[in-house]
Amino acid sequence: DQSLHLRFSNNQRNLTIPVNGVDVAVPLINIGPFGPSVTSKTNRNVIETYGMATVRNGTVSNARNLTLGTNYFFKPTDNIGNKSIPDYETYANKHVFRAAIAGCATDIRVFAGQRKEGFNINAGEIFDLVNTNPVGARDGEGNDLADKNITTLALEVPIACLRNGTEPVIGAWSTASLQRSDGSWQQVSRLSAPLVNEVVIGLPDKDRFNASRPVNDSTFAKYVTNPTLPELIEVLFPGVQAPNQFPRTDLVAAFLTGVPGLNQPAKVRPAEMMRLNTTIKPKPAAEQRSLGVLEGDTAGFPNGRRPGDDVVDIELRVAMGVLLPESAAPSGQLPYTDGAIISANEFRSTFPYLNTPIPGSPREARPN
Repeated sequence: DQSLHLRFSNNQRNLTIPVNGVDVAVPLINIGPFGPSVTSKTNRNVIETYGMATVRNGTVSNARNLTLGTNYFFKPTDNIGNKSIPDYETYANKHVFRAAIAGCATDIRVFAGQRKEGFNINAGEIFDLVNTNPVGARDGEGNDLADKNITTLALEVPIACLRNGTEPVIGAWSTASLQRSDGSWQQVSRLSAPLVNEVVIGLPDKDRFNASRPVNDSTFAKYVTNPTLPELIEVLFPGVQAPNQFPRTDLVAAFLTGVPGLNQPAKVRPAEMMRLNTTIKPKPAAEQRSLGVLEGDTAGFPNGRRPGDDVVDIELRVAMGVLLPESAAPSGQLPYTDGAIISANEFRSTFPYLNTPIPGSPREARPN
């Protein structure tokens, strides 16, 4: 069992300007343009840094920033706009750092900062009782996140540093925690496969799921073995039939154990995490299929997840029984979609892979 922890800090410099003979602190995070230097403090009112540590079998070890020779890393300021940061791509790229972590003989790479949102979903219509044609064109609707940015924590770690002995399948999940007034930390979010908390876990248990660890997922098993989403789709679209096989062992494999022969470890305990068979070689963007394993691309979701995997379409089809025989899922082979398509070719080919974030200004640089 191993984990990587990133803890962020803001250093407020409290820059002032003279007003009527009095030095008064400014309300902005910068008082002039800056970049591309990582360490320069010129015109910057807030410097964002983070530390990184590994925890292996209870032993905590701080990571080393090999690029700067420090025990801390810099997060780039968000893309305020072209006047504040004239060349944001160059500025952000300088915040990709080489790092050394305990137990890993090879350097890793790390980036923590704002990127253009890479997830793709027709969120408004899907969550409005699927107010769209669920078997329409895969590119028939818009991506509601096309004009959004997101804070990204990106790590590139050699496979040998992640494997546990000879087991080729690894499992991973992420959490976010907030510090309480007494100094302790409280987990407030958890994520591995997207949309599990949103469309699988029942409303009364969402907060409990977000605060939990995968080792305790047996308490949420009913939501996977007896899913509600297919039944809701059947009610909303009377011509569609939800799968009639229970318990839904196909969903247990997809979300909790990994799929036998693909990404299920030898000694698996059901737990919702992202599982990856590290012996399956990755594919270049031009060869990737956006429906991943459903299109025969075993290097894609749910065997790990790539930015170009159309997770929403995949999960809709799996929930409706694409992995089941027709007798158990009469409507399981329909081409379910949210209508917002995605492709691996939309992303950059170099780390951290997600695109340069959209600037706050000028207005014409922002998507409509």
